[in-house]
This record gives sequence, structure tokens and C-alpha cells, in this order.
Amino acid sequence: MRNNMKIKINNKEIETTAKTVAELAVEQNLPEKGVAIAISNNMVPRTEWSNRLLNEGDDIVILKAFCGG
Repeated sequence: MRNNMKIKINNKEIETTAKTVAELAVEQNLPEKGVAIAISNNMVPRTEWSNRLLNEGDDIVILKAFCGG
């Protein structure tokens, strides 16, 4: 079993058991559409979420699309 690791999401430190970006998205209850994720200022295409491993200390930004003006 994998231990929790500390990462930052939108400048907030959290602990996660997720191994990949896809697992993190599920853990964070992110919607299936309208979400972008960047790790260390590098966008991670949704097609790579299942393969992109998370590492201790990763600095992640999650952007959610919204309507309005």
C-alpha cells in the first residue's frame, strides 16, 4: 500500500494517495469536462492523465472553465 504524499494544489498543500493525475482528478471530484491541469507550469493533456505519475512536492494548478463575462 502506498503512503500519502504531500503535493500542492492551487497553492494549498494536501496529502493524497493518488499515483497519477487521473487518480487525483477522481479523488478531487473533478468534472469530466471543463478542467485543465498543470504541473510545475506545464499543462498535462487529458490524454496523458492516466500515464502522468505524481511526485512528492508536485506543484499543481487546477483550472475549471466557467461561463460569464
